[in-house]
Amino acid sequence: MSAPQLRLAELMASLSLAIDLGNGQPIEWVMKCTLLGLNLAKAIGLSDDEQREVYYLSLLRHIGCTATAPADARRMGDETVVAEGMTIDLDDPAQTLSFVLRNVGKTKPLAERLRLMANMLAVGSETAHTTCVAQNEVAERLAGMMGFASNFKRGLSQTFERWDGKGLPDKVQGEDLTLAARIAYLARDAATFYHLSGIDAAVTMVRQRSGRHFDPTLAEAFCRHAPDLCESLETDSVWEVVLAAEPGQSAWLTDEQFDMAAQAIADFTDLKSHYLVGHSRRVAKIAADAAKAYGLPEADVVTIRRAGWLHDIGRVGVTAGIWEKPGPLTASEWEQVRLHPYFTERVLSHSRALEPLGTLAALHHERLDGSGYHRRLPASMLTPLARLLAAADGYCAMTEARPHRPALSHAAAATELRRDSTIGKFDPQTVDAVLSAAGHRAARLRRAPSNLTPREIEILRLIARGHSTKQIARQLTITEKTAENHIYNVYGKLVSRAAPGPRSLPSRIICST
Repeated sequence: MSAPQLRLAELMASLSLAIDLGNGQPIEWVMKCTLLGLNLAKAIGLSDDEQREVYYLSLLRHIGCTATAPADARRMGDETVVAEGMTIDLDDPAQTLSFVLRNVGKTKPLAERLRLMANMLAVGSETAHTTCVAQNEVAERLAGMMGFASNFKRGLSQTFERWDGKGLPDKVQGEDLTLAARIAYLARDAATFYHLSGIDAAVTMVRQRSGRHFDPTLAEAFCRHAPDLCESLETDSVWEVVLAAEPGQSAWLTDEQFDMAAQAIADFTDLKSHYLVGHSRRVAKIAADAAKAYGLPEADVVTIRRAGWLHDIGRVGVTAGIWEKPGPLTASEWEQVRLHPYFTERVLSHSRALEPLGTLAALHHERLDGSGYHRRLPASMLTPLARLLAAADGYCAMTEARPHRPALSHAAAATELRRDSTIGKFDPQTVDAVLSAAGHRAARLRRAPSNLTPREIEILRLIARGHSTKQIARQLTITEKTAENHIYNVYGKLVSRAAPGPRSLPSRIICST
């Protein structure tokens, strides 16, 4: 069965859920900002092409948020406190000071908190400029990888600019700002105030900031039509409404386009910590190469490669301060770490095309002995793909530095991975496949009986345990027809080395009940 086709809007809306997490905002915040921006674009009579630019710019305008997460966490104690900062008027010193005093370093000891607050007040403007430059550069690069045009990327570069020219980093003003950027900025703030305090608060804020932050014409249009514009934000099915609202003809991704976009998402994810840069790409490559060595079909190789690119997207929902912490984690911090596979699954679960990838990707910290997380699944519930992904992720993590330890050598990592397989955490055969993919000589590699592939050995084991064709298909997440073909191949290889005799498979093996 072929995988469902994937719309560009589905992938970007899924990514927007991770952007919500990275900004410390409620889930579906970006999508609600997008709906409001699109409603405003329709109200002022924009064309389908112009509406489409507003739509995608609103979904992606904060895609650069992970670029500065480690630095923001060091400066503020927790980078997600910027969520509250989105509601303050930076022209008002009292609001700015109040934000700093309430939020900066609030989880830190008093002495460290005072130091962080003093530093923020002293160099805050310089830091803000650096942050905007970094986020814009990353956003433009990622958008380019996803195939968005140069004019769209221009709008991304204006994410932090203002109508009056007092924004950052380039102080672009007035009509020099793209119309889509102006709409997306107003819609973001209006949707945020609407969520927190209702329609009156949103209208009051837009009126107060008109001519400074916002294009006065757009501000007037919003205030005039605010109840109608905000009505769709009250839906119980934001995901469905956002996808249905995509302007113009839906764009469907080719395999190549999906792969490029997935790699961009991998890079977006890994920027969450200096220690993670390149991790998801490495996991994807080793997992895919290991799947080939294991004898899995090409469709499975593609699946595990994509799951590798996407497996850590849930990390964005955990503060960079935890990923960068040099000392032992507290019990509370460990609980947050254990949530990141869950976040991965949730981010990818809304899309029918992405859901199977999310289900697999969320298993990368599970272990055969049930000691993994976040579900603590036993071996019987972990498919070969899940086992391969977990081993690939484990190997890559060992060979990368972390704040609390240096990177292991490749040889030491191989030894450690094999040790974990002997005590029941990893499947020895998948470990051999992963280490082979990573360039190691397989210590345990044995010739399969009758030249059986690893997949066929797995089939044979299940047959020996009395599994029917239907049960084998369910266990390995393949079709019954594929399972039946594997069974015939296994039987054919086994009997080819035995004395001549009947070649038909016993009916009990191919039964479907």
